[in-house]
Amino acid sequence: MEYSEKVMDHFMNPRNVGEISDASGVGTVGNAKCGDIMKVYLKIENNIIEDAKFKTFGCGAAVATSSMATELVKGKTVQEALQVTNKAVMEALDGLPPVKVHCSCLAEEALHAALWDYAEKNGIVIEGLKKPVSDIEALHHHEAE
Repeated sequence: MEYSEKVMDHFMNPRNVGEISDASGVGTVGNAKCGDIMKVYLKIENNIIEDAKFKTFGCGAAVATSSMATELVKGKTVQEALQVTNKAVMEALDGLPPVKVHCSCLAEEALHAALWDYAEKNGIVIEGLKKPVSDIEALHHHEAE
């Protein structure tokens, strides 16, 4: 399997690993099929994502995609963070092998789950944000085939 240099870099030297103790929103998403679990923490102030951290149990691609996803949302508004899709994460990493595409979906879902948590805690509605799933296997099953 061929990984881009960027994927390898984010796997070997992941950014934003850890947790935020007073996080504004936390999202945990897993994939029962491959056993990956991703947890994303967001610190949001005045609608801006001040900080983002993650903890991922999974393969190198899962670590790399969560590292890149947290990098991409830092400093963005909540609305802008919604634009950080799995495709955006993959492009930023210069692509992923087809069998690892689901890892970028996991990163997107974990991010959205953390934003959802933030919205729930603050009684706000984030336009365009859908209720997250805890297991992406159910959601992206057709993509993994």
